[in-house]
Amino acid sequence: MEIVCQQSDLNIAIQLVNKAVASRPTHPILSNILFTADEVTNKISLTGFDLNLGIQTSFDANVEKSGAITIPSKILSEIVSKLPSESPVTLKVEENTENILLKSDRGSFNLKGIASDDYPKLPFVESGTSLDINPAGFLKALKLTMFSSSNDESKQLLTGVNFKFKDQFLESAATDGHRLSVVLTSEGENFSKLEMINNLNTSDDYLSVTIPTRSLREIEKLVNTKLKEDSIKLFYDKGQVVFISSNQIITTRTLEGNYPNYSQLIPDTFSKVFKFERNLIINSLERIAVLADQQSSVVKININDDNFAAISADAQDIGNAKELLPVSFTCDQIDIAFNVRYLLEGLRVISSENILLKCNLPTTPAVLVPDDNSSFTYLVMPVQVRS
Repeated sequence: MEIVCQQSDLNIAIQLVNKAVASRPTHPILSNILFTADEVTNKISLTGFDLNLGIQTSFDANVEKSGAITIPSKILSEIVSKLPSESPVTLKVEENTENILLKSDRGSFNLKGIASDDYPKLPFVESGTSLDINPAGFLKALKLTMFSSSNDESKQLLTGVNFKFKDQFLESAATDGHRLSVVLTSEGENFSKLEMINNLNTSDDYLSVTIPTRSLREIEKLVNTKLKEDSIKLFYDKGQVVFISSNQIITTRTLEGNYPNYSQLIPDTFSKVFKFERNLIINSLERIAVLADQQSSVVKININDDNFAAISADAQDIGNAKELLPVSFTCDQIDIAFNVRYLLEGLRVISSENILLKCNLPTTPAVLVPDDNSSFTYLVMPVQVRS
């Protein structure tokens, strides 16, 4: 194999597929990147695959001789990122060996690769369900849900985001057991009609998959670069999801099991609704959080009859803080407490000027919703505070 390419093209491709290279590989070859060169198309393809997440990307280059080899990811990444960007890079594999010569104008590096024969093939979905996703609608769904997923690997199903692809609708949800994000993306900003829906293994007329948040962070980067495209292709079959867009492929296993029935957690009605200006409450909470974070991360919100909410935190043996914030409401007053980080993370993804805090009791779930529409619901459990 022999190729000549631009340093910038090679470096971007390596950094992209690196995200799917195993950090603790069960086999040495999984710490490598698969290089494939085709002299007919003059394209180089790079693949990283840790058996759960796979990323493949390709770019144009001058391919003198076709071939394939796997190269240690870490050392290759460090070398190529430090090569001068203005100088072309030559990569040559000696005939019938795994010896790799990497050259630029400033010098050369000799590396030892592993033959590509044992590199696991990326799973490709040949049947099942396929659909076209609108990049902007899907990106919106990701940004409004991923932050609510769990980091606790013992709650494996909750370490991902659940997607329900319905005809002209996408419902996405994530929860870590303390808070819940649900967003409904509708026709016009979503995706085309489901194809091959009869192949689904459920009696429902929609596709439900839970995708690991770790994989979604890489999918988010892919979608971000494709916002000008009409659609991204998604394929699903037997626990595997594949996203395909022009020169990139991302494949990921789904999380197995039935995602919790989160809709039953959201109260049907609320006796108390409070309206805040979003920027004001975020700024106030960020200041109060300085003290709240010193101990329990708890902030108290006391709303009485004078159209102001008192936001406070008490860090024992350190100090306390209190601010008054304008609020409008036509209901009874309330004294309620929350984890300040959960509140802030939910408020930051809402884009409307005003937000509504809806609740019933200081002990039952509360929700934050944008004032201008109800497509996003953020449920957060209050914290019980001893008087």
